[in-house]
Amino acid sequence: MEIHAYDEMYIESAQNIMGHMFDFAINEVGIDSDKYAGMFAISPIAIQMEKGNPTYVAGKTGPEIVRLVLETAGYNVPIPQDKMYIDRSPEYWGGWVLSYYQWVRDLHFSYILKAVHFSELLRMYPVFHEMDIMKFVEELDYKLQTYYPDTALKRYRTRLGISQKELSIKSGVSLRQIQLFEQRQRDIRKSQAETVLQLSKALGCDMKDLIM
Repeated sequence: MEIHAYDEMYIESAQNIMGHMFDFAINEVGIDSDKYAGMFAISPIAIQMEKGNPTYVAGKTGPEIVRLVLETAGYNVPIPQDKMYIDRSPEYWGGWVLSYYQWVRDLHFSYILKAVHFSELLRMYPVFHEMDIMKFVEELDYKLQTYYPDTALKRYRTRLGISQKELSIKSGVSLRQIQLFEQRQRDIRKSQAETVLQLSKALGCDMKDLIM
């Protein structure tokens, strides 16, 4: 089972907008990369982009998104006229791959950027910008797993205060399967949707919450 954040028809546009957004905010407005990424990640605009709202992932330009983010954050700085270059900067690439990773893994931007700061994405540019994007996805998977050693399944289970055996009984999913998921020996993203649904109902969360 693969759950993407929104319809694939919008991902190319979303990547382009996110790339221009970071390029404009950092190189034209002059905001520190991590400072802007932090403002964006907690903004309502980020939530709309996570959902694939066409107004944001297809209907606005990167500079327009920057203005909305800064207004929401109450950050008052002079903003130059919209400018988008043909040449792709490292900052553009950072936004471009961040958008793709959020889409392919269906995670919150705040969750991703807490584990891997935008400045760290920029440091990955020399090695990864000419590689297949899935190589970048694999590397970010590793970095997130290092930062969040427990799986989402384990975090929700322990938060509820129940054992693996109790979760197995409550959900109808085998104890061994739950153990394999929590030990990352089996990828829950590739399991049957019915299995994830049973676990999410037992834990009182959404299916997508367990894919993190």
